[in-house]
Formats: sequence, structure tokens, C-alpha cells
Amino acid sequence: MDIRKEFLDYFKNKGHEVIPSSPLVPDDATLLFTNAGMVPFKSIFTGEVPRPNPPIRTSCQTCIRAGGKHNDLDNVGYTARHHTFFEMLGNFSFGEYFKNEVIPYAWEFITEVLKLPKEKLYVTVHEKDDEAYEIWSKYIQKDRIYKFGDKDNFWAMGETGPCGPCSEIFYDQGREHFNTSEDYMGGDGDRFLEIWNLVFMQFERSSDGSLKPLPKPSIDTGMGLERITAIKEGVFSNYDTSIFMPIINEVAKLCSKKYEYKSGASYRVISDHIRSVVFLLAQGVNFDKEGRGYVLRRILRRALRHGYLLGIKEPFMYKLVDIVVKLMGEHYSYLKDKSEIVKEQIKLEEERFLSTIASGLELFNDELKNTKNIFSGEVAFKLYDTYGFPLDLTIDMLREKNISVDEKKFDELMSEQRKKAKASWKGSGDKAIESGDFKVLLEKFGENEFVGYEKTINKTEILALLDENFKLIDELKPNTSGWIMLKQTPFYAQSGGQCGDKGIINNQNEVIDTQKFFGLNLSFVNSKNTLKVGDEVECKVDVIRDEIARHHSATHLLHAALKKVLGSHVTQAGSSVEANRLRFDFSHSKAMSSEEIRQVEDMVNLVISSKEDVKTEIMDLEDAKNSGATALFGEKYDQKVRVLSIGNFSKELCGGTHVKNVSEIGMFLILKESGVSSGVRRIEAVCSKSAFEFIKNLRKDYSEVCETLKTSSPIISIEKLKDEIKSLKSQISAMSNSSALVIDDINGVKVVVSDFEGDIKEKIDEVKNRYEKVVILLGNKKDDKINLAAGVKNAPIKAGELVRNVAKILGGGGGGRDDFATAGGKDILKINDAYEYAKSFIKEKLN
Repeated sequence: MDIRKEFLDYFKNKGHEVIPSSPLVPDDATLLFTNAGMVPFKSIFTGEVPRPNPPIRTSCQTCIRAGGKHNDLDNVGYTARHHTFFEMLGNFSFGEYFKNEVIPYAWEFITEVLKLPKEKLYVTVHEKDDEAYEIWSKYIQKDRIYKFGDKDNFWAMGETGPCGPCSEIFYDQGREHFNTSEDYMGGDGDRFLEIWNLVFMQFERSSDGSLKPLPKPSIDTGMGLERITAIKEGVFSNYDTSIFMPIINEVAKLCSKKYEYKSGASYRVISDHIRSVVFLLAQGVNFDKEGRGYVLRRILRRALRHGYLLGIKEPFMYKLVDIVVKLMGEHYSYLKDKSEIVKEQIKLEEERFLSTIASGLELFNDELKNTKNIFSGEVAFKLYDTYGFPLDLTIDMLREKNISVDEKKFDELMSEQRKKAKASWKGSGDKAIESGDFKVLLEKFGENEFVGYEKTINKTEILALLDENFKLIDELKPNTSGWIMLKQTPFYAQSGGQCGDKGIINNQNEVIDTQKFFGLNLSFVNSKNTLKVGDEVECKVDVIRDEIARHHSATHLLHAALKKVLGSHVTQAGSSVEANRLRFDFSHSKAMSSEEIRQVEDMVNLVISSKEDVKTEIMDLEDAKNSGATALFGEKYDQKVRVLSIGNFSKELCGGTHVKNVSEIGMFLILKESGVSSGVRRIEAVCSKSAFEFIKNLRKDYSEVCETLKTSSPIISIEKLKDEIKSLKSQISAMSNSSALVIDDINGVKVVVSDFEGDIKEKIDEVKNRYEKVVILLGNKKDDKINLAAGVKNAPIKAGELVRNVAKILGGGGGGRDDFATAGGKDILKINDAYEYAKSFIKEKLN
């Protein structure tokens, strides 16, 4: 039974519009990820935007809880129902129907579509919600309807705002399976399993805590697909369902070990985490050092560590992509399109991390040699933070040696790290633009009209004025700034990477930016004279719009050329289009070669020289996609979309401004190709006037170089200079190397402890090659730090032990092999003390 399809079809037949799952990266500055089915509708529930048409909807929303306030990561694999990635089934009414309709809907779906036995069902309602109690009593015996207080049956979006009582539906999994003291309705046991929550949003809570009835009470429901699947399939863990078992079985094949539930936490972690990784990568999130990319990296590395525990010590997660696509690709078709690039990105990230696991084990073993009973909390945290070892893995490795970890110190460092991580998360944020008076404007005027495709000069009426804090005002006085809402605006609002228009109103008032807020196109104005609501004004778009359009059209050509040269996996991962430059981020796993960059640049210029007309047409969204037009995942499109075509070369959905003929773009030059994050590359380029200016400056620089070198062939002269520089460096290096190091002899072993300005590793190798028995330690000061390296040859001293002990005096640490090791320190003032200690340490060992 396809529960997902049955649910959506059921509510479609009840008049609901089926809404596709919104992206996992929400259009909400307060959230790291979409973590509930209602997130896409949050601004409707809060009243920031008017209710949609139709006002009843249904969806199966993909969700992730692995960061920020909603973080289930550490529980995943160890419980029956915690996941980082899950699907939430829901139906929503924005003032159209309420309890009298939603309760019968829920009962009918559960008992007649899913055919769950009625005698296994129980319901909870809020203790003061007599209305819900009476409705439920028509369908279920009253002794199976329980009343609970605010803690269990009252839902709120925040401390203030929409809220209301809720009703939860429970399924009795059986006394014969669950019979602890907590296995009762309202208890913490697993016998009574919540399967569906119906939220009745009927109040608005004020800052003083008072509740005011909403004029249009709404409905928000949520039922976890994984949980209801477990019940339908008669199992007690989500992981035992057809959703996860195919993945778990694949993991068992990879590690050649049979899966057993009791000892199978690692299998479950991997089966959960691969779903999160695949969906996030397919939706354009990439591995990174911060923000969502950092959470993605943590999820993959946690799975890899569990693979390591199962004995898999090579990349394997990428091998699980196909089974995820097989299980979910029919409903989420973009998984099929992205599967190959997703596999490539995962494998590269796996290879990177597996190399650090070996380094982490080296650090672990070095510390273990100096540990008697308690393993250092600092080192355990470094293993976690730097090398990705979870504390439980470190504890497992120490258990067989009867050694414990200083968990108190580890927890202190972890707490500090969490504070830093939370502060660094992009988009997890604490601030979002408040709705202000936007709702009033939307209800009064609707979205204002953009006429900038046809006009760059337009006379129109001022519908509204807002101050810098988005509060409605009647007039904008001279020498002040604020936002203006025009009835028919020629100013393009920043969108799709294209910057917002600048311009002028009534020849004096400067428009310095244009943005969209809740669908409203607003321009930010520095006023020179008074502007009033209702005034008719003349608006002129700045002529730099032409250069912006040229760079935007060039971006489309660049996107198409990259697909043709590098492959169809290339997908836009971000862009910025301005009057004097463009920046284009795209998914690709490695740096482009010089030849590939040349091919892309030549291909774009060839299309420009073709003088193709640029065509735009308005189409239905599905028709546009079926015609081959490229759509960006996560971009919100209306039912009617604008399709931009450049011959047979490029076809994309785009609402931006463009040239009418590609010849207007002029020359296209790629200035730089670089990496942004794992799996994402960036091209910076110019065209039109900016390209001409670049060539002009390049020619000027070339002339100056020729004049300086007194030659018409600077390349030959530069090569000669490079050879001279190389020769001089060799001479300097030779002089440095020839400078005498103080070499002592202790019992036939040559001993060196000294500062050294050159390459300390190279110098150590040189000294070791010169003598049969050597102990050498060199220090190299750099900025406010000091680097140490030690080498040992045929002597009873371990380089790692030597360098680690010396580094402690300098407030640092390090280690390595017995014959060579490195370390670093911060306290340069103690360098002489460190050298003296090193000498006495070596002398004691050799004597």
C-alpha cells in the first residue's frame, strides 16, 4: 500500500490542492531546515500574508531535524522512531473548515482507507475543548477519549501568535508487547503510539498571555509517514519497515555481517543518514565548514564512523545512493536526475574524512601511551571536533583497556563548541523581517504590477509609503528615506540573482534599491521633496539596467555552456548579476582545466556572434518544464511562468530582465574559476562595457611591463627573471644550509637542538642523511607561533615523544612517528626554556 499516495489522493478528493514538498532549506530566516509539515504555510498561519486560493491544501513534506532548536541527531539509531530525515503527511485549512470537518476526515482516513482496527484507536483532547470531545464521541467510545492539559494538548507557534488546542490519535500496540509501568495513555511507554496530531488554531496569544479568538480559525495536521507505515506493516520500529530495511540489508552486504536489531544501531544510523545526505545534496546543499553544509557534513561523517565500527574502512555511503533513489525516486523525481553527481560528491567527502580517521587514531594511540586511568577530556574533544570521532566511539575504544574518559571536561568543551556553532549557522537565525504592515497592503491592494519588461519610464500612483522599519506612513518628507509602493512599477526587485533596480522619481528622489517583501515590489527612496500617498509620479529606471540585462543574459549562456562542456549534472547553485560583473556558482566536483574554461568562454562568444534573438513567452509551469526549460530546485514559481529562450542553446524559467538580441552582450570574458565549497565551483565573468574596460586595462598593464623590461616580448624576459630568482633562492638556501648548526656528540649520537630559518623538515632529512646516529630538534618562528620538528635515526629516543613534551612548555601539542614528528606552540617567550628542556631530555635518554 502506498500510504503517501493514498493520503494525498484522499484529501484531493475532498477538494484540497495537493502541494509538492517544499525545499528542505526553508524560506524562513528563523529555521535551519524545514522541520515540520506546516513550515511552508507559516506566514499564512501567522497572518503575515492573506490566505491562499484555494484555502485548503494537503502535502507530504520532507523534513530534517539535525540542527538548531530541533535536533534529533544524537538519538538516531538508538530509538525506534527518531530520524534526521522524515516525511510528514498533513492537511491544512486556512479558515475554510474546522473541527467539525477535520475530525471526520481523520477518522475516515484511518479506519476506512488505512483500515486500522477501531478497537486499537484512542484519542486525546484538551481538557477545556468540549467541542472536540463531543465531535469525537460520535466516532469512538467516550472511555477511549482522554482529556489532558496544555502540556500535552495545546499547540503554539511561539510565545505569542496563533495557537490552539490539539487532538492526538493514538494506536494501541498491545499489552502483550509493552507492559511497563509507563505503558498507559499519557505515560512515557511505547504501548500507546501517537500517529496523528490535529491542531485547531483558534486563538491569538498576546504578549500578556491573554487569548483572543481568531476571526478565521485554521487547521494544521501532521502524521509521520514512517510511523504510520510501521503500524500498517505490523512492526514496532520504523527501521523494521519497507522504508528502511532495503537500505539496512544493503549495509549488511557491504560489511558482510548479518543485521540484528539488538546490536544494530550502526546499521540504523547509516540507513537514516543516507536519506538526509541524498536529499540535501540533491536539493543543492553542499558540504561546508559552516551553516547547513556543516550539518550535512556531520551527518555523513557520523554515518561513516558507524561504518568504521562495522568494519567498513573504505568509502561506502555513495554505494547506497541507488537504493535510496529506487525507494523514493518515483515520488521525488529529482533524485533520479541528481543521482550521479550526488554519488560523486559523497565519495569525495568520504575519501577526505577517512584520511582523517587514520590521523585521529594516531592521536588516540599517542595519548593512550600517557594514560593510566582517565583519558584526557581535551584529547577526546579534539578527536570529536577535529577528526570527527564521537565520544561513544572513543569510550568504546577505551572500554577493553578499562580506561574511562574525563567526560566532565569533554562536556565543558562541547558546550562551548555548541555556542560557537549556533552563532555561525547561516539561516538558523535569530532575526527575520517582521510582517509590519505588509498584510494590510496585500489585503488592500494585492501584489503591485511590474511593468519594467516593457517600460523603463512610467507615470503611476503612489499606493503606499513605509518608513525604514516598514511601518506605514502618509508622506515621506524631504531628506528622509523610506520604502515606496507604486501601483505600476518599472523598477525590478532583486530576484533570481539579479540586483534590484536603481533610478529616480520625479527627477529628484533617488531610488537606491528595489526589493520584494511578501510579494510586494518596493523601492527604497532617498527623498529630496515630499512624497505623499496618492501622488502621481514619474519613474525612470537608471540606464545601468541595460548592463545588468547583458550580464544576466550572459549568465544564461554560461549555464548552458557549462552543461555542454562539463556534463548535464551541472546545476546552478547561486548567482549574482550586477551592472559590471556576474558570478555563477554551479555543482561540479573538481576544478575546471584551462582547456575547459577556454571551451566555455569560446562557446558563449560564438553564440553571442550568432546574433540570435532572445525570446520570452508565458507558459503553464508544467508545460514549460515538459518543453525542456531549466527550472531551479527550491525556486518558487507561479502557475504561469516566464520562459526565456536563446535559439536552441538555452531555455530557462526566469523573471529577470534581458537583452533582445544576444549581440547586445558584446564580448564575454571569464576572469576566474574557483572553489566555493565541496562540490561547488564559482565562475566570475564580465561582458559588454566591463569586458572592454578589462581588456583596455590589460593592454595598459602589458605596455607598462614591456616598458619596464625594455622588451617587446615580456614573456621571454619574465621566464629569464624567474630563472634568476630561482637561482638566487637556491644560493640563499645553500647559504642558510651551510650556516653551522651546533652539533653535539653524546655517546656516539649526533645531537642538534636549534632555531632554523629555512625548511626544518628538509634540514632534518639532510642531517639524518649525513650521520649514522642522530637526534635533532629544530624550531621555526612564524608570526606569533613556533613550529617544531624532530628527527631520530638509530637512537633510543622517539621523535613523537620528544616533540610532544617540548611543545607542552610552549603551550602547544603535536606528535608523529618514532623517526619524525611535528608540533606547534604559542608561547614564544619560553622558546629557550623549551630548548634547554629538550637538551636535558635527550641527554638523559642517551646516558
